[in-house]
Amino acid sequence: MTPAAHIAAAIEILDLILAGENAERSLTKWGRSNRFAGSGDRHAIRDVVFDALRQKNSLTKRSKKISGRSWIIALLKKREVNLDEYFGASRYSPSKIKKWELDLLPIKNESDLHDIPDWLWPKWKATLGRKANEVANTLKERANIFLRVNASKGTRKFAIQVLERDGITSKLHPTVSTALIVNKGTRNIKNSEAYNLGLVELQDASSQASVLSLSKDQNGPILDFCAGGGGKSLALSAYFSKPIFAYDVNFERMKDLNKRASRSGADIRIIKSNDLKNSHYGLVFCDVPCSGSGTWRRDPEGKWSLTLQGYERLLSLQEKILITAAQLVKAHGKLVYATCSILKDENKAQIQKFLVNSKEWVFEQEKLFIPNELGDGFYFTVLTKK
Repeated sequence: MTPAAHIAAAIEILDLILAGENAERSLTKWGRSNRFAGSGDRHAIRDVVFDALRQKNSLTKRSKKISGRSWIIALLKKREVNLDEYFGASRYSPSKIKKWELDLLPIKNESDLHDIPDWLWPKWKATLGRKANEVANTLKERANIFLRVNASKGTRKFAIQVLERDGITSKLHPTVSTALIVNKGTRNIKNSEAYNLGLVELQDASSQASVLSLSKDQNGPILDFCAGGGGKSLALSAYFSKPIFAYDVNFERMKDLNKRASRSGADIRIIKSNDLKNSHYGLVFCDVPCSGSGTWRRDPEGKWSLTLQGYERLLSLQEKILITAAQLVKAHGKLVYATCSILKDENKAQIQKFLVNSKEWVFEQEKLFIPNELGDGFYFTVLTKK
């Protein structure tokens, strides 16, 4: 497929999204209907669709008529490319652009300009202050891909060499001692020797840093609460070199964890709700469900699907999970509360509320990572039980 044909496909998919279809389902539906498209074509089309989604409001609100076509025209005009190379260029390209389609409207609202939902913009500015615009604009760009090197399997320099055999080039992360930044060949990672040997795992650098910040002197078993796919469980296992208990209220989320653990050589012990009764741990790592605002470069649809009502439900859920997890920590143990959000409501405010109502806990440390070229947005705090 030509670049112009990729644009035509992206327009078709964006029309499905505008009609209310989920982005991933729209991409899958298009792929099934167009079996001739190779994996490279599908990836290229996906990139265009996600680039458009990251900037949905600042692009769609510039057109008199909202459609996948007008959305793409605004995107390409912003890139300052020659539109004639994509429209009316061939049999498989979109039809030639009409003059009125180039007459774009100015953006009126500050929230639209920076592609943050209207209801969230005041909270966004209150949290980030002078950095509000900069961070919002960062989320319009693609995020780097990061790998965590499994220290039990080899060093970062060794991992770089093994990855290069499969056409994947990477470099050392400057501040996270287990992380690599992938420069080229990201689509080859899951089929690579390094990945299949358990030498590397896909994991954001900020998330890795939260584990590395912990003291290795933990008295008692370690629990990954809200384990999900198990990325934190594997990172905790590699860091502490000891068994990690993994729990998630939705057991199905951990369905691939045993396979991942086997590949990486980690001792992960999956437990169920009944196993938590009368159990106490020296460290409980609690990466709670959140808005995902720090990761919206990777999941731009999550930004636009989040509502005020949904946000408030998340805040309530986070509070409940924090209280539940705290009850599983033994005396003098540690509780780590983490989110992939950069919003104060979900982070510092939750901890402040918890400490007011839970006098047996002492604040130890906290860190907020702002999304940039070195990692996603991420927050964590460490509390100690008296």
